[in-house]
Amino acid sequence: MTRYFRFNTVPLAWSVALVAGLLAGCGGGMDRVLGAPTVGLAPAVTSTAPAASSPAVTGVATATDVRATFSKPMMASTLTSTSFTLACPAGAPVAAAVTYDVPSQTAILTPAAALPAATLCLATVSTAAMDSTGIPLAASFAWTFMTAATSDTTRPTVTVTAPANLAVTVATNTRITASFSEDMAPATLSSASFNVTNSTLGAAVPGTVTYSVASRTATFTPTTLPLASGTLFTATIAATATDLAGNGLAGNAAQLPAASAYVWTFTTSATADVTPPTVVAVNPANGSGGTCLTKTVTASFSEAMDPTTIDATTFGVTAGGIAVPGTVSYDAAAMLATFTPTNAAGFAASTTFVATVSTGATDLAGNPLAAAIVWSFSTGTQACTPTVALASAASFGAFGGGAGVTNQGINTVVQGNLGTTAACTLVTGFHDATHVYTETPLNVGAVNGAINCAPPAPGTPATMAIATQARADAQTAYNALAAMPPGNDPGAGQLGGHTLLPGTYTSALGTFDITTGDLVLDAQGDASATWVFQSASALTVGLPATPRHVMLINGAAARNVFWQVGSAARIETGSRMVGTIIAPAGVTISTAGQTIQTTLVGRAIGLTASVTMVNTTVVAP
Repeated sequence: MTRYFRFNTVPLAWSVALVAGLLAGCGGGMDRVLGAPTVGLAPAVTSTAPAASSPAVTGVATATDVRATFSKPMMASTLTSTSFTLACPAGAPVAAAVTYDVPSQTAILTPAAALPAATLCLATVSTAAMDSTGIPLAASFAWTFMTAATSDTTRPTVTVTAPANLAVTVATNTRITASFSEDMAPATLSSASFNVTNSTLGAAVPGTVTYSVASRTATFTPTTLPLASGTLFTATIAATATDLAGNGLAGNAAQLPAASAYVWTFTTSATADVTPPTVVAVNPANGSGGTCLTKTVTASFSEAMDPTTIDATTFGVTAGGIAVPGTVSYDAAAMLATFTPTNAAGFAASTTFVATVSTGATDLAGNPLAAAIVWSFSTGTQACTPTVALASAASFGAFGGGAGVTNQGINTVVQGNLGTTAACTLVTGFHDATHVYTETPLNVGAVNGAINCAPPAPGTPATMAIATQARADAQTAYNALAAMPPGNDPGAGQLGGHTLLPGTYTSALGTFDITTGDLVLDAQGDASATWVFQSASALTVGLPATPRHVMLINGAAARNVFWQVGSAARIETGSRMVGTIIAPAGVTISTAGQTIQTTLVGRAIGLTASVTMVNTTVVAP
């Protein structure tokens, strides 16, 4: 009798009889998901860069290369410009060279020239691509992505590390990882650019470096484990690590926007980690029905996982025993693995599926799951509700409508582009990599991207066109948010102290406040979970001397949180806000004279009025 796990009971109780039996009854060379030998199986594309997703990824650098990683070692001679192709748009082939990186099992397509801007590109790996034994792909693999309106000038940043900076009691058998804000050039991540030092002895730690395209994560594996106990270690990623467009690492926040190293430290404990990781939540839930067709399948882990072990060989979905083609990614910050079906239409309708995470998935200490995890779900007949498309506005961390953007303070950092349709003279207190915009010794703000505004210089007709398009795209997104069917108001306009599931929330009184407590957004393991907050008038986060925070849990992502504000939004000093705020009357962050840092992981977009900030960190997700 097949037994499945009930995830809606307390606590999670995994039944492993089915998988254990399958695995025990098979010999060597086993596939870690299906329990069948890999010999004779067709190779599959397990991840791509730019990522294969629906809707298609947007804002891809025009100077990018395109990558496809396979489930098995491939025959390099079959990966050529005829078996791996790119067209921008479809029907317009791009001249390119194709190479194959053996260690990572990745084919790399390098265009001969920059791709056309704002164009939907189609990448295809055909069945002419074969594994090392001569077996071809079972079917061609194709995906699309949209290039950015301009060339990529935004430097990549480190978004999360494991161990975290200043962590103590770190297991002596851990690997060290760093995840990035965008796709990186794998060749620039090696032991030459990513190193670890025993700070107590002042000695370099020998090790090897790998890069996972699917998780945008570099892993440093010490040659000899365990590390010395009770010891301070320093990890460094040099500025020579670049994104696919060749932009050097931005480094620690205080050093933006110049290319610079990212440095963090941690201290080991006296013991090694021997505790197996667990899967703490899955989505869709075990036994659930009526799942929308374009749903992604996710598994949340109890601790940081080794990203190189989270792929299509350890996480898969089947229907009637047949594997569903798809790609696997890993979000290091959320400790969340995601399976995305290759078919743009998603999963088949009215079908039962079985998802499996195998014991090949390990934590950073090399501990595997104690047992494979298996659960099932069935689909309905409808596609999932799409998220709101920001188009070209997605690359902006701050946009000041036709009134400009102003910074006061010396610790403001915008990770993303900044813009306004106003003259560049109305951008004050900022600089990017090439120009300074009315900075003073007391008003210095770094923009880790490009500043786009209207003439006079440094504004040009081209930068004005970029800003105009971004403003139009933001207006389109605002209209789409406002047109969504209204939802409930959980606290008569007061969101503080609430934990909210994904959905649309509409203020009955026309304003939303997060002032009486913090707001928690719980995705329940759904990587595509989306929140829309509709406020006919204002949005206020925190009070003077009383900062508030919006916190994301269980796979919630800032990129999927939207605030449609009818007039103006204000974020008080020291608060931590998440999501894209679009407000016609502008956004104000902190108060002049304050030195406490205020954070927005999202975007501050004023459709008409300005965006002002004081000692603020803005990170466009």
